[in-house]
Amino acid sequence: MQKQKLHIALVAGGISGEREVSLSGAAGVEEALDPGKFIVSRYDPATDLARLAEDAPGLDFAFILLHGLNGEDGTMQGFLDLLKVPYQGSGVLGSAIAMDKHLAKELYRLNGLPVADWQIIGTGDEVNIEALISRFDLPVVIKPVREGSSLGLTLAETKEQLMDGINKAQNHDSRIMIEKYIRGRELTVGVLGNSELQALPVIEIVPGEEFSFFDYDAKYKAGASEEICPAGISDELTVLVKKYGVEAHKVLRLSGYSRTDLMLSEDGSLYLLETNTIPGMTPTSLMPQAAAEFGLDFPELLERLIELGMEI
Repeated sequence: MQKQKLHIALVAGGISGEREVSLSGAAGVEEALDPGKFIVSRYDPATDLARLAEDAPGLDFAFILLHGLNGEDGTMQGFLDLLKVPYQGSGVLGSAIAMDKHLAKELYRLNGLPVADWQIIGTGDEVNIEALISRFDLPVVIKPVREGSSLGLTLAETKEQLMDGINKAQNHDSRIMIEKYIRGRELTVGVLGNSELQALPVIEIVPGEEFSFFDYDAKYKAGASEEICPAGISDELTVLVKKYGVEAHKVLRLSGYSRTDLMLSEDGSLYLLETNTIPGMTPTSLMPQAAAEFGLDFPELLERLIELGMEI
């Protein structure tokens, strides 16, 4: 007897600044899902929420490929919970915590994970530029508290750039983060699993010479950055990065999968930057690259995420 195909809702697009990245990822996922096992229906939250709710009784699973606000922050997860449609990755709580960079860093620090010093500036707060420079020195990183793909992020090397960067970040969020800049190598580690967690091979990200850091263009412009998998670091450091990735996943109450970004400073210290609950999912994205090195090709990774999502 032939096994019945699973009806998958592919949720992508949305209204965040990462809409195009979401749609690109969805195209790759739809192509990789085996038509012999899955029926795929596409839903764009910008236009199709009512249709998704209407179709929910006939859906077996949803694959969320949204990034940023209204997708990666727990809102879509809550909507699907109400519709009783299982989905891949973290639920409302973990998604919301990880999306808030300030809260995530507080939890990292409370649980003994290393982070760079930071300060939050809210709407209406007095901004003392000289005090910020005295505390953090230059260059300094400015970023919105709740945004993804480095949108609104600035690496300020002068007082003028710091002021401009604060204004830029405030266009994206009412709260912004001023963070000490860690000079060194950027690493990322994926984690896969629910009750039993598996850290994937560590990747080093090397932005092209025209980029001072891994910003939006460096992330998504073809050929803009080099990604080395596995990273060329010692076995001891590899073990520690993987440990931190697993611990971050636990601390933030995540499930299914995640990808944590870190900096390896010039003195050999590690600092956690943030954890992504819906990592980029084109076949050449970081998480699929690490999974392939681990032994899971892209279609196998997608099927594993579906299995993990249906376990919960």
